Amino acid sequence: MAEKLWPGEELVVAARGGDVESIAALVSGSHRQVRGFAYSLCASPEDAEDAAQEALIILYRKIGTLRASAALASWMFRIVRNECLRRSRVALRHRTPVPDTAPDAARTAVPSAEEEALLRLEAERVARAIAALPAEQRRVLIMRDVQGCSGRMAADALGLSMPAMKSRLHRARASVQQALSEEHEEHEEGRRR
Repeated sequence: MAEKLWPGEELVVAARGGDVESIAALVSGSHRQVRGFAYSLCASPEDAEDAAQEALIILYRKIGTLRASAALASWMFRIVRNECLRRSRVALRHRTPVPDTAPDAARTAVPSAEEEALLRLEAERVARAIAALPAEQRRVLIMRDVQGCSGRMAADALGLSMPAMKSRLHRARASVQQALSEEHEEHEEGRRR
């Protein structure tokens, strides 16, 4: 028996109208899909759980602003995506540098404001390139390159053979590299004008 992916339109309409029971049912009925999408985007399971919870809180608070009942899924996915990107930016900003044992390490331990801005811009460029990947490529890239999962673990988690996982990972890496290269070329072209 096929399971409905999202709550029915009647429930969404009632929730948009302010019916508290419908809102609660909508939030609980959307949890599985929201959580699954967050896991496909976020760098860690903890971030995914937090992003999913934040998205459901936003759903609870702002369901009345949803214009079309049929747009629930795309609205929720946009909220989750934005929350995952926000969390990755915060994590990059608060990343603890690995201590350097070189004698001059004390002088270079704190990055300048310019270095921080450049790191933030680079992280945003990479996050945009990863977010633009097809879902199956994005999942394998995040598992392997962000979460550090082994190839076997990623293949098993995604239900893929090792060659299929490697192929998707290769395509994902090539796509991200191509997107970053094109963006860099566009930036350089703009500077020359």
